[in-house]
Amino acid sequence: MLPHFSDEFCARLAEALRVVGYDADGVVAALGDQAHAALGRGEPEPARRRTADGGPLATLIRMFLVGDTVPLARARAALSGLDLADAAAVGLVAVSGDTARAGLDLRPYGDDEGSWWVVADLDAEQAGRPVGTDHVLGIGHASLSLARATVRREVDSLLDLGTGCGVQALHASRHAARITATDLSPRCLALASATFRLNGLDVETARGSWFEPVAGRRFDQVVCNPPFVVGPPRVDYTYRDSGLAGDDASALVVRGLPDVLAPGGVGQLLASWLHRRGEDWAERVTGWLPDEGVDAWFVQRDVAEPAMYVGTWLRDAGIDPRSAEGSAKAAAWLDWFEANDVVGVGFGFVTLRATGTDTEVACEDLRHAYDDPLGPEAGGWLDRVAWLRANADPARLVGTRFTVSPTVVLERVAEPTGDGWKELVRRLHRTDGPGWQQETDELVTALLAGCQGQVPLGDLLSLLAAANGLPTDEVVRAALPVVVDLVTHGMLLPEESA
Repeated sequence: MLPHFSDEFCARLAEALRVVGYDADGVVAALGDQAHAALGRGEPEPARRRTADGGPLATLIRMFLVGDTVPLARARAALSGLDLADAAAVGLVAVSGDTARAGLDLRPYGDDEGSWWVVADLDAEQAGRPVGTDHVLGIGHASLSLARATVRREVDSLLDLGTGCGVQALHASRHAARITATDLSPRCLALASATFRLNGLDVETARGSWFEPVAGRRFDQVVCNPPFVVGPPRVDYTYRDSGLAGDDASALVVRGLPDVLAPGGVGQLLASWLHRRGEDWAERVTGWLPDEGVDAWFVQRDVAEPAMYVGTWLRDAGIDPRSAEGSAKAAAWLDWFEANDVVGVGFGFVTLRATGTDTEVACEDLRHAYDDPLGPEAGGWLDRVAWLRANADPARLVGTRFTVSPTVVLERVAEPTGDGWKELVRRLHRTDGPGWQQETDELVTALLAGCQGQVPLGDLLSLLAAANGLPTDEVVRAALPVVVDLVTHGMLLPEESA
């Protein structure tokens, strides 16, 4: 039976949670930074020590975050105003004799503006068994990564395609006037609806496969965390398996996004793609796009070799790769990879914008570590591509005054020789965002030194040509592609953006 959280039940539950301070800040304050971090690593003992007083907040932390069984009287006191029989009826808690434990995952989750509550299924460790086929995943690394990679700008309408437990829709509530959340899984929609009601959000929900529930509609923004795990065409777990072979699920979403985006609308998703022997990954993913009408930015964050990939996803479902079941599934999975010449699996983010006719496509490999969220950079990339399109005429470019981004530094690496230091590499490094780096030379370095927002680019290039005894036209032709690349990566800013 699917859990149904009524409006009345959610209102009473939310009030009970607010009274005891069971929110993102309250949990951190109760546990302290170290115990909270340990709990996030799957180490519960420090949290148990910090919640030994048995108070209402401590009890909820023990039940829902640590996964412990608690005395029934304490559970009733912690959820004062809520009938535990009602909570048990919807599956939120499981009562046995004079004890209670969590039946569902109910945890605070917050951003810089406040805190929400998210309802999902218990993971394999807390449930004490492998997850079920219709398991509703809670707040995981993938959902957090997509949230950090999403452009946050005011929009009228937003589609959360494959909402799961509703995390992306929660974030969207900060900047979207109207939100539609879809999913194929009835259990996902039931728990996502509980999440929305618990947080007082009015979110339209619709059940169906892929884009079917919103056929004929268009949105200003679409976010999607699809079942992107690649491998044989099977469905072991609906939260990760699409039933499509290989990377066809990611391809399907990329191909379908232009049809549901309003003019100028932006779509963003997590995606996986095959690395096949003799095939360039960039050619593979760009082959999913229409010939025109979209700007597309593919960012590859990781590449896993097949054996590691299979082992990771088996453990994710609570299956020991050493067990008979794990060995059988691993063998079938690896056989499929070998039969399809798969040497690796790429993972990353895709950002699309509906342009109508124009197209700009970039595939970037960003496997190095960086801390800044990718969302602002994705929005910046779209802005910079639009500016370059509007100013593509060389005459407009050379007439523009540019400024080097204040976050750009120049790095020089040299080695000692008998005659002093010999420069090995000269590199521009943007210290914010994804930390773009680009090797450069003495002429470009000199050009950027003059880019202070006061002199048009053309005049700087003329001075540079004269100083080096080079024809001006030749210097301009060589410099413009470099300038375009530096603008694209946010290293060189047009005067109006400086």
